[in-house]
Amino acid sequence: MRMNAPKLLLTLGLVTDIHYADAKPRINRYYRESLSKLDEAAKALREKKVALAVSLGDTIDAGEKADAATELEFLKRIDEVFAGMATERHYVLGNHCVATLKKQEFLATVHKKGKKRSFYSLSRQGVHLIFLDACFRADGVAYGDGPFKWHDTEIPLAQRMWLEANLKKAKGPVIVFVHQRLDTPPENRYTIKSAPEVRRILEQSKKVSAVFMGHSHGNAQTVINGIPYLTLAAMVEGTGPENNGYSLLRIFDDGSIELEGFRKHALHPVHAKRLQPTAFAEAL
Repeated sequence: MRMNAPKLLLTLGLVTDIHYADAKPRINRYYRESLSKLDEAAKALREKKVALAVSLGDTIDAGEKADAATELEFLKRIDEVFAGMATERHYVLGNHCVATLKKQEFLATVHKKGKKRSFYSLSRQGVHLIFLDACFRADGVAYGDGPFKWHDTEIPLAQRMWLEANLKKAKGPVIVFVHQRLDTPPENRYTIKSAPEVRRILEQSKKVSAVFMGHSHGNAQTVINGIPYLTLAAMVEGTGPENNGYSLLRIFDDGSIELEGFRKHALHPVHAKRLQPTAFAEAL
């Protein structure tokens, strides 16, 4: 039995579904306002001294004309504002990120060191972070390399094999980030086709503290076989500062996490609660 209080290892800033574009509002999405919303989030979380920041996908959207040069400018503008939150920033690919751009165009713009893979992992202060890419069609063709439908989303076999091998080597608590949903039923249009297989890999590792997602634009929590799957509300939805949303994630050495939400994220079911994933606890 653990006698000491858990030690805080890492603090992250989280945003999702920024959908920034120089475009008129549509279906309750206020694309231009995302720039000022992100600026608020960056300043607020910078004061909390987050070690790094993560955008959970759909960082940009199409403007009045959907062309690569225009969307790259949107991306550069967002990255400049996001840099106010943390020097180290990570972008999960969402379907809107690569509706016009190719993956390498997106990655080369936001990863200054020339990161080539759209899925990868890293360790920071005793925490293992995994970034997945579900922007593939069911036939394995990557979004951006051919036409696609947003609900045809998959994590291909090669990436699942990489994930399994990566988890075997991982040390410390593991946090997984992916844009599309891993926790919704197969018939749900937001669900990754191979979600049951991906969850099996995560569960068997007994190392995963939580999975964070976006895509469906609302706050949600599901716990499946001991692993919390947390979906965060979209930044783009709704007008005005009150419809902003961003979170502070704290990760502890016993695998527990705390999520402190701001604005819409303060309405998240796990806001201000300590979560101890059963799967991780069993492995201690």
